[in-house]
Amino acid sequence: MSTENAERDSLFFLIDEALGYVHPAALRAAASLKVADRLADGPLTAAEPAERTGTDATVLHRIMRLLATRGVFEEAEDGRFRLTSVGHALRSDVPLSGRAAVLMLTDRTLRQPSGRLERCLSMGGSVFDDMFGMSFFEYFAQDEQTTATFHDGMAAMSDWENAPIAAAYGFPESGVVADIGGGQGGFLLAVLDGRPGLHGVLYDEAHVLAKHRPPGAELSGGGRLLHPRADVYLLKRILHDWNDEQCVTILRNCRRAMAPGGRVRVVDAVIPKGNEPHQAKTVDVMLMASLPGRERTSAEFAELFAAAGLRLSRVVATGTMLSVVEAVADEGAGG
Repeated sequence: MSTENAERDSLFFLIDEALGYVHPAALRAAASLKVADRLADGPLTAAEPAERTGTDATVLHRIMRLLATRGVFEEAEDGRFRLTSVGHALRSDVPLSGRAAVLMLTDRTLRQPSGRLERCLSMGGSVFDDMFGMSFFEYFAQDEQTTATFHDGMAAMSDWENAPIAAAYGFPESGVVADIGGGQGGFLLAVLDGRPGLHGVLYDEAHVLAKHRPPGAELSGGGRLLHPRADVYLLKRILHDWNDEQCVTILRNCRRAMAPGGRVRVVDAVIPKGNEPHQAKTVDVMLMASLPGRERTSAEFAELFAAAGLRLSRVVATGTMLSVVEAVADEGAGG
C-alpha cells in the first residue's frame, strides 16, 4: 500500500470513529420509542411506528436507516424495515431484553461526562461532580427516574450472565452467602438455585430492597447484615464503582465479618493484557468520567486484597465479560 493510500485510509478511519457517538444516540431514540417491539410482527415503514408514537416519520426513517447500517434493522427496497436477529434484544418483551441496558448506558449521567474526557485529563478523574453538582450516587438518591433507569439497566445487563457465572464458579452446597449491593437479587437467586442447603442474604440500600424482594432470600438494610458471619461475600459489579481506598474499606469490612474459612468473591471484569478489544476497556473509560472507580487487572485486585488483609487465591473465567476473583483471609496480615 502506498503512503498516500495509507494516509487516506487513516483519515477515513478516524473520521468514522469521530462520528461513532451518533450510533448510540440513534439506538437510544429507537429504544425509547420501542420501535423493535412494533416490528415484531413483520416489516413496517417508519411512518407506521411514527404514527403510533406521535413522532415525525421522516426523522424516524433517518434514524432507522442509520441503525440499518449497524445491522439492528434491515431496510428493503420498498422502504419497509424489518427487525434483524442482531436487533432482537432491543425488544422489551423478550426474555433477554437489552432495552433497559441501552437506556441506562446512553443516559445523560453516563453519556455527558464521557464527552468531557479532556476535562478528566486536567482534573485527574471523574467530572460528574463538577457537571452535576454532586456525586454520581448522590444524584441517584435524589432522582427516582434515574435510579430506576440504573437498576433496571443493571438487571438487564446481568440477567443473561448470572446463571453462567454461578455455574462456572461452583458455589458451596451449604452455608450462608451474602450478596453485597446485590440490587434486584438476580445473581443471588442464580447462586441459590439448586442448592437447598445454601442460604442467601441480599444486602443493599433500603429503597432498593423495598421494591425488589426476591423470594426465598433474606433481606438486610440500614447498615447491618442479618448474618454477619457469612461464609461467602459476593461483590458483583461493585468494586469497579469505587476508588482503591473505598474498595479496601469494603473488603476490610468483609474480612472482619466473615466466618472462619470464609471467602470474598469479587465478580468484575479483569482487564487482559495486550491490544485486543475488550468491553472492560471501554467501560473503564466510561467509569472514569462519571465515577471514582475503574476496571482492574488481576495484579491490581491482588493489591486491593493485600491492603484489606486478604490474599488473592484464584481468578475464574466464566464465559462472560466478568470473572470471579476470589480472596481468602491472609492470616499473617491480621485484617
